[in-house]
Amino acid sequence: MDLNKYADVLIYALKSARRGKFKQGESILVSYDAPAAPLAEEVYAKLIAQGYNALPRANLTEKMSKTFYALANDKQLKFTAPWERSYYQNISGMIALRAPQDLTNLKDASPSKIAAAALARKPLREIWDKMEEKGKFSWTLANYPTAGLAAQARLSLKEYEAQIIKACFLNEKDPAAKFAEITTQIEEVAKRLSSLPIVKLRTQSKDMDFEILLGQNRRFISGGGCNVPSFEIFTSPDWRGARGVYYCDLPSFRNGNYVKGVRLEFKAGRVVKAQAQEGEAFLKKMLDMDAGAAQIGEYSLTDNRFSKIDRFMADTLYDENFGGRYGNCHIALGNSYSDTYGGNIAKMTKRLKKRLGFNESALHWDLINTQDKLVTAALKNGKRMTIYEKGRFVI
Repeated sequence: MDLNKYADVLIYALKSARRGKFKQGESILVSYDAPAAPLAEEVYAKLIAQGYNALPRANLTEKMSKTFYALANDKQLKFTAPWERSYYQNISGMIALRAPQDLTNLKDASPSKIAAAALARKPLREIWDKMEEKGKFSWTLANYPTAGLAAQARLSLKEYEAQIIKACFLNEKDPAAKFAEITTQIEEVAKRLSSLPIVKLRTQSKDMDFEILLGQNRRFISGGGCNVPSFEIFTSPDWRGARGVYYCDLPSFRNGNYVKGVRLEFKAGRVVKAQAQEGEAFLKKMLDMDAGAAQIGEYSLTDNRFSKIDRFMADTLYDENFGGRYGNCHIALGNSYSDTYGGNIAKMTKRLKKRLGFNESALHWDLINTQDKLVTAALKNGKRMTIYEKGRFVI
């Protein structure tokens, strides 16, 4: 894998994700798991060369995470350092490099402890959310191949790495330029979708029949650099209008837990019945994390003409961008994205979010369906139209 090209793609993505332009001297966090250190070094060197203050920070090792949730008392779970608020306020961007080795390292950890720690750090994440809305912050997320990821995806490490190379266009002469080209095409589809007078969307497949209410003043957007790779087109609907059955056919690794075959039944916007072939107890604990955890925060579709990902990758970053034969749709339980608001995002307030049905939660968990599906839109004039079938947008 050409780490020099990969670093170029990540810095391009970080810059394209921000509404405002980066200036020399701004501080950019390079957060990384230990196995991803070689890629972090490439990113760090390029950021320094371009005049930014690159701040490298290693994440907790898997053993540290396991120790924390096993031994931490209630005060330790909820602890945030006094200096962290100032630190968050003075970061202009973040490149996060993930490289898990053991995807189920927290399978024995208490879901209640995991939820408590997530809730305690929510106010810090909200600092970046507000900065992002004002064009003063952006982030991007990427994976570094590991034997652990490959094993869970039932691929060899070489095969797993090949999927990353293909998905991120690292076999192209100029991967960043290729990303820009594809992103432009995806954004055009998002604009056409946003221009339609959609009231509701209905998604039907072999195992689901699920409907969302788009909500007032919504727009569809593409990843825009926030994830590498990113081929999805998504929105944050009015959570109050979700109803029917949603089914997730791809397994999901979450907080060191494995969950498979998730089936969710929604009524009046909330999950009223949750089942899973594996990991059901963990699923239900996550739904109880806070008031918004059992409500929808995102609805997304991926067109298989854009995404070259055609294998289960055992990681949401790739699986939510699955192309394959039928593309994918996914929903996220929990927190919504305020940048899908069609008005002036800089004037978005908590009161307005609540009135418009933007969900709020410490959770944001993407659940993916790759089945052959039909997505139809109910329009304001009472007509219905097909917008997606056989893995592709047809608008």
